[in-house]
Amino acid sequence: MRALRRRVPGEIMQQKRLNLLSISCLASAIWAAGVESAAAQSAALEEVVVTARRRAESFQDVPVTITAFDEGDIASAGIERPQDFISLTPNVTLVETQNQGTSFITVRGISQARNSEPSVAVLVDGVLMSSPAQFTQELFDVQQIEVLKGAQGAVYGRNAIGGAIVINTREPGEEFSGRARLGYDSGPGMTAQVMGSGPLGGSDTLKYHAALSYFDTDGYIDNAYLGEEADPYRDTSARLRLLWEPSDRLRTDARLYYSEVDTQALYFTIDFAEDANNTSLPVRVNNPGMNERELGQLAFKADYDFDSGTLTSITSYDSIEEILTGDQFDNLPIEESLFFALFGDDWAQSQFLDVETLSQEVRFTSDADQRLRWIAGAYAITTDRYISTGNIVDRGLGAFPVYRTPRGAFPFDPVSYPDSFQTTFLADAQDNFAWALFGEIAYDITDSTEMSFAMRYDEDTREQTTLTPTPFLPTGLDAFFGEVREHTWDELQPRLTLTFEPTDDLTLFGGYGRGFRSGGFNQTGVGAAALAAGFLGVGDLFTDQVADTLELGLKSRLADGRVNLNFSVFDTQSDGGYFFVFLAESSTQNLGSLGEVEYRGYELDLTARVTDNLEMFVGYGATDSEITESVDPAHIGKEAPLVSENTLNVGAQYVRPIGGSGLELFVRADYQRIGDTYWEPVNYTVRDPVNLLDWRLGVRGESWSLIGWQRNSNDVRYNTEFSPGGFLFPAKPRRWGIDFTKEF
Repeated sequence: MRALRRRVPGEIMQQKRLNLLSISCLASAIWAAGVESAAAQSAALEEVVVTARRRAESFQDVPVTITAFDEGDIASAGIERPQDFISLTPNVTLVETQNQGTSFITVRGISQARNSEPSVAVLVDGVLMSSPAQFTQELFDVQQIEVLKGAQGAVYGRNAIGGAIVINTREPGEEFSGRARLGYDSGPGMTAQVMGSGPLGGSDTLKYHAALSYFDTDGYIDNAYLGEEADPYRDTSARLRLLWEPSDRLRTDARLYYSEVDTQALYFTIDFAEDANNTSLPVRVNNPGMNERELGQLAFKADYDFDSGTLTSITSYDSIEEILTGDQFDNLPIEESLFFALFGDDWAQSQFLDVETLSQEVRFTSDADQRLRWIAGAYAITTDRYISTGNIVDRGLGAFPVYRTPRGAFPFDPVSYPDSFQTTFLADAQDNFAWALFGEIAYDITDSTEMSFAMRYDEDTREQTTLTPTPFLPTGLDAFFGEVREHTWDELQPRLTLTFEPTDDLTLFGGYGRGFRSGGFNQTGVGAAALAAGFLGVGDLFTDQVADTLELGLKSRLADGRVNLNFSVFDTQSDGGYFFVFLAESSTQNLGSLGEVEYRGYELDLTARVTDNLEMFVGYGATDSEITESVDPAHIGKEAPLVSENTLNVGAQYVRPIGGSGLELFVRADYQRIGDTYWEPVNYTVRDPVNLLDWRLGVRGESWSLIGWQRNSNDVRYNTEFSPGGFLFPAKPRRWGIDFTKEF
């Protein structure tokens, strides 16, 4: 039975007091930082250069709400994975769940669900990630990260409906340099990284940057049944960049990336009362399962400078292959499971994903020192995807991986596979092609006023072929082997922005932007089956999503550049968002349409150099979402799924010389609060606020550092995800480690 959680008046008043306390703390920090920094006469904060509009510009001048992390920030905060920088960004959250390739990012309420496109466009060195399964990867040689909030579709295209994440890795250097890092963590585990950069063979025109990363840990989450950790993790990744500059006009950049992950998956706990806050259930799966993922990328970028601007070409080939196996519902040991009680056998599951993409972008960027600046370009991508999911009998011999061919014939085949045979199997292939035309014009009306207009047209055609063998097609679904379905989604995405800079230290901006995310296919016949099961809004297709955003913001530098204070407010009207539905009768994972949702909120962030030794970081974000139109009346007036009502980030970093030794003491602490979070459109359960504390402490020399760290220092037990049906995915508990880094 579902646990209906109602917000009683006492809880509402308590939440209001917590919000008031958060805002009061934020205001006090701003006041204290401003006063102390003015008195301390400390050095100004360094200027940050960003590429949010596909050209290098000062952070202060860009009319976009951005949280940026330069190389120093990445090192001091210990950013090694996407979760690390997202946890430092107001109004942005990330759910890591189920397996290595499954994560849901939410920006200003615009969320992601299983099997949907992401809610942000993610670019690494200018190449757009082609699949959300690529997002969770090691960030071992990254130079800068920019998190852009608000619809960025006019610049970055489909999926930039909530924003964009721009990641730039280190470029080859003019002279040889290198870095090595060794680390130990409480898993126990170890990290080893080595990087080298410089001219190749003494050449003046050809340079390289090579990096290798290895991470291996036993894990942190106990499996009480097996007496081992549920989340061991091993990652081996490598990156190579070759930069060739044969002339002042031509610059080419070839990039090769490979990553191999070996971990486990599907270690859910099940709460039949469906309480998102239940952390009392230990992980007790009898199948540790497997999760192996391989990522590969080969990209080539060429820039040619003309007298009037730069012509850029980016070509990329990407491949993803991931297999995962593990326990099936109810994720209990065989003898205790529901299926064993009903059928005398327990079930396990296997999922396989194989994706290959080829993309091409061409754009021309005018010179930046003109009153009129412009960009024009085109983009195209082809995607070849295969996915299979299925259940197999679990007789205690392990959860066998299933790729493209089921284990045995339907209905059951204990003769050919006496150890474990297939009970369900679904498979399909997609052959997709998307293309876009885009452009932007920025004009300085006066020396202090700029108006910019961008427009992009995206068209996405998807062709899906049902490859489920006929005997395995779920009963009651109107589908057949070899069935081909095709649909095209397209959208114009405009963006209009006005920027006013009355002084060099104050930027005011406002504008309107549209974002677009393609729809997709559920299993054929699911619409009728979902309706029969009482789920409204679920069809054979799930629709595209279009979001229109109005935004006002300011960026300011105070106290002679020692304080950066930024604020923005937004109102987003969305049509076509998603929610997740699992149909047990057909064993299908599906997306339903939310209809219309309104998101309103704001962000305020501050960075202050209080003294030469002390910096402070404060960020607060609030998002109020409301489903205003839906085919299911029970959704109307409720919060949208995966939306956290607010986030608070407070941090401090202290660096002090140790006598005259040339060494310095380094201390950093970061506190994050994630507010009430809703998981499905009826809002029958909500996860209470989560409060997390991280710290880092160490000694640094001129070319080396020794840093100890702890994440989730206060050892908060919470669920990183709740999914209807009572599925809970536990978050990682307290963990610690020590890292030694040497530059040479």
